[in-house]
Amino acid sequence: MTSRLVLGIDLGTSNSVGAIHWEDGHWSVVSDAHDKTIQPSVLSFHPNGSVLVASAARKRRLVDPKNTIYSAKRLIGRPFSSRQVQEIIPRLSYRVTEGPAQQVMVSVRNHLLSVSQVSALILQHIEKLADKVAGQHVPQVVVTVPANFNEAQRAATRQAARLAGLDVLRIINEPTAAALAYGHGMDESKTILVYDLGGGTFDVTVLRVSRGIFEVLGTAGDTHLGGDDLDERLTEAMVEAFMQQHHYDLNMNEMAILRLRSVAEKAKCTLSDKESLAVHVRELAYGPGGISLDLEYRATRDRLEGLVADLVERTIGICDEAMTLAQLRTDAVDEIVLVGGMTRMPLVQRSVTSFFSRKPVTSINPDEVVAVGAAIQGASLLGTLPASQGHVPSLLLDVTPRTLAVATVGGFCQILIPRNAQIPTEHTRTFTTGADYQTAVTIRVCQGEHRRFEKNVMLGELRLEGLRPAPRGEVRIAVTFEIDSDGLLKVSARDQDSGEIQSAAMRVVAVDEDNDSAWGTDGQPPLVDEDILGQLPDDEGTRS
Repeated sequence: MTSRLVLGIDLGTSNSVGAIHWEDGHWSVVSDAHDKTIQPSVLSFHPNGSVLVASAARKRRLVDPKNTIYSAKRLIGRPFSSRQVQEIIPRLSYRVTEGPAQQVMVSVRNHLLSVSQVSALILQHIEKLADKVAGQHVPQVVVTVPANFNEAQRAATRQAARLAGLDVLRIINEPTAAALAYGHGMDESKTILVYDLGGGTFDVTVLRVSRGIFEVLGTAGDTHLGGDDLDERLTEAMVEAFMQQHHYDLNMNEMAILRLRSVAEKAKCTLSDKESLAVHVRELAYGPGGISLDLEYRATRDRLEGLVADLVERTIGICDEAMTLAQLRTDAVDEIVLVGGMTRMPLVQRSVTSFFSRKPVTSINPDEVVAVGAAIQGASLLGTLPASQGHVPSLLLDVTPRTLAVATVGGFCQILIPRNAQIPTEHTRTFTTGADYQTAVTIRVCQGEHRRFEKNVMLGELRLEGLRPAPRGEVRIAVTFEIDSDGLLKVSARDQDSGEIQSAAMRVVAVDEDNDSAWGTDGQPPLVDEDILGQLPDDEGTRS
């Protein structure tokens, strides 16, 4: 009889990790033929038609940069025109283009892939390694995402897993998974803070753990802050040093920049263990007469820390934000768990220790703990945690990382689900039409904390048609937001006045995150909150 195994996958920006939970209660981290548990999140499309994944692909980043894909997680679920995508494109060696509905597409050789398709190939690689370790097919998975991923990013990740042929039991937040691995089987009640600094994202989550119940008290983060940004700072410093040595601007030499980024990443990791190292890069460029120009650079830990101090300080500010949301003082935290390879950096550890006045836990592997937690959660969902060993099913009580709202008249937005609300959850609010005799409304959904719609991130829109023509304010529309256990948002609308239920599935649209319009893309007037209808002047329901 086939065992009921489950695979936890930490799909990372730089690296991905898988872990299997076995029916006897133990777990193991998946390794490849070379006993490596950390799999680079890299794909390379070889001239012979094959697709290389992980370590084999990473070796081709300098050999064939235009056909080697990396850091795709920073693109997933984002519209092509968004500020974040436009900022990262110049750092990428491969071609990124705009697809239908502003979808981000990757062009390599004769292939045009969505970011979900790219991620699917990485997930499929992890699953195949797990199959070899388990000696059987392990299709059921729990996949982790950054806590501050929005609905579109979560949906795109789930889609990637489905494209890989995986049965997704749950999408859970990375810091929550780490806390689950650390606190699994813990008898005493503790407040745990998870500081998760990876290659492309940063999250911090505060949880209360008590005998199998993991209750998230507050979460904050930045999906555009990680080790890649630290690498870029060191790369820029080496470019400047090369300019001083040879009066040659490497920014005009794409291959040289790619080589330096690779050197910067390795140097950054080395400086976590050593105080300094000599960097010598031969034939980085060629000068007059074809003479080769080399880089000589003395990299020191102090110099690196000076270059990235503001980035690390940003993470501490986000920690403070999470503590405020949790309504706790820093001395209320019992344990601090560090997650992600970047947390090996001494500056990170010192900064965390200084802010919380206590040293973080160093007994866990920061690269593997998220995947292990995902596997444990999967076993809990399948009911395969062995009770005979004292294990209890883990109950996760997570929260939504950002406020969710709809656009209303005057360019404002009305909150339906507040930030830090426990999920799963559902909330309905009643609105009315904003113009006389309109027969359709476009409901625009955003994520963010600002009262003005344009200051938040637009997630998508849905259209409700067939309304009874009537003076503004007479047709009542109930809008419902529902967030499931994966953190995925479902929006529906009902025409209450006619008594007939009309709904539309959420249509995620790719909109610039700096959008400045609270009107629907079809020109329909925005909704009016029923509670404030009587307070609006007569001309507030029409667009001037």
